[in-house]
Amino acid sequence: MSRSAEVTLDWADGTYLFALKWGQIEELQEKTDAGPYFLLGRLHDGSWRVGDIEHTIRLGLIGGGMEPIKALGLVRRYVTARPPMESLSTAQVILGVGVMGAPDEPVGKKDAGAEKPKRRSRAAKSASPASTEPGKLSG
Repeated sequence: MSRSAEVTLDWADGTYLFALKWGQIEELQEKTDAGPYFLLGRLHDGSWRVGDIEHTIRLGLIGGGMEPIKALGLVRRYVTARPPMESLSTAQVILGVGVMGAPDEPVGKKDAGAEKPKRRSRAAKSASPASTEPGKLSG
């Protein structure tokens, strides 16, 4: 099973697919003058630059299939026109998935007819006799 470089996020005015594939990562390196893992570190350690956030989100939208001009418009409206901290976590997620891949789906399928094994209490598992007899309920 391979990991995907794609992630779908609720962002700005809707839900968008972001992906940093090889070509977008190369362009991101050129725009930020940093390798992707180094850039990811900057985004997490507070040494980021505003262009790191802007270019990561714009290229993520393009990698997700959006036309470049539309991606540029969205980034201008929802990233560069707003405080950088509003978009930092989005950039972190997009680049993290681009570099490391999205979390894998669980391997195998659950059998709909399979029953979970029943759990027994410690007392029920013990071979020792119960220390007290259950009392009678008064009625």
